[in-house]
Amino acid sequence: MLHPSYSDLMNVVNAEVEPGEQAVVNSRYSIVMATSKRAREIIDGDEPMVACDCNKALSIAVAELEGKKLKVLAEEEEE
Repeated sequence: MLHPSYSDLMNVVNAEVEPGEQAVVNSRYSIVMATSKRAREIIDGDEPMVACDCNKALSIAVAELEGKKLKVLAEEEEE
């Protein structure tokens, strides 16, 4: 089981969305894509943005997302 859970991560990402606005992340797929993209960046040599006692890139990426160090963009905002 993933800790934190997908729903916890979705709440972190959507925490700054004003009531009535559309959520940035609506599905687990968005969380998986964001963390896997960041994990690939870490594997390719990017420095982690959080102190983490884990050595797996995906675990570090999840910790970064939970620590609000990553910003997930809505699909229309991506470049």
